[in-house]
Amino acid sequence: MPELPEVEIARRNLVHWLDGRRVVRAEADDSRVFRGARREDFASLQGRLVSLERRGKYLLFTFEGGRGLLAHLGMTGRFVRRPEGAVVPYSRARFHLDSGDVIHFADSRLFGRMEPCAASRLHALEAVKVLGRDPLADGLTAEQLQEAVGDSRQELKVALMDQGRVTGLGNIHAAEALYRAGLHPARKPATLTPDEWRRLADAIHASITFGLEEQQGEEPAYLEDGAENRFLIYGRAGTPCARCGATVESFTQGGRTTHCCPQCQPKNPGRKPPDGRGKRGARRR
Repeated sequence: MPELPEVEIARRNLVHWLDGRRVVRAEADDSRVFRGARREDFASLQGRLVSLERRGKYLLFTFEGGRGLLAHLGMTGRFVRRPEGAVVPYSRARFHLDSGDVIHFADSRLFGRMEPCAASRLHALEAVKVLGRDPLADGLTAEQLQEAVGDSRQELKVALMDQGRVTGLGNIHAAEALYRAGLHPARKPATLTPDEWRRLADAIHASITFGLEEQQGEEPAYLEDGAENRFLIYGRAGTPCARCGATVESFTQGGRTTHCCPQCQPKNPGRKPPDGRGKRGARRR
């Protein structure tokens, strides 16, 4: 599932591609990407892009004439730019530009979402209204993080992935942030100390920054099958921890696989993690 950095890079690419350009034609195939919405309304998205905002994992387009679009990448959705006439596998919707380029929304598994509506209604849509604080767009201090997550009775990693509390974090960056902060994913939020909240807030920002740096460019590939795993803890079950050498463990939380180091992320709050937590210089494989 795309997370905040991947969606933010998609936003930046789209802003770059649409800058100074006009959409001369918009078209969409009949697919469940438009479940609950009308493809005919997508065809009205023409003219210049006025603004493109990201809230968590959602993109909010505003075109001239007051037309808007809510988009979610789902598990496999992505925007790509190609010359007119180029074949793009799994293209579900397209913006034809006055430059001769076409911006495709390609989605092989059809979990993405497109919902055209009046731009004035975008923030009133239920999917947007329920979102919590966005670490990149709104900022996130230790105090704000504790206010958002501290009263949750869920385990810490599950609470961090609750989009109504902190929006944009998913399985990958929640795990990465907890590793950087030296916190066990199964801790209860109420057990965290002020110093641990500060470490966690800093670690969330560090993980997002890492994701943004890794995904720069029009078609980032570091999450694709076969790509080198450049994460500190995610996907490293059964391998030595890059920081302490202990074997990285995995277990299921909230229906998702969690990765953690039993030494660097002690479940007992009285134990301190090894020095160097959260450093970008950890050995990569």
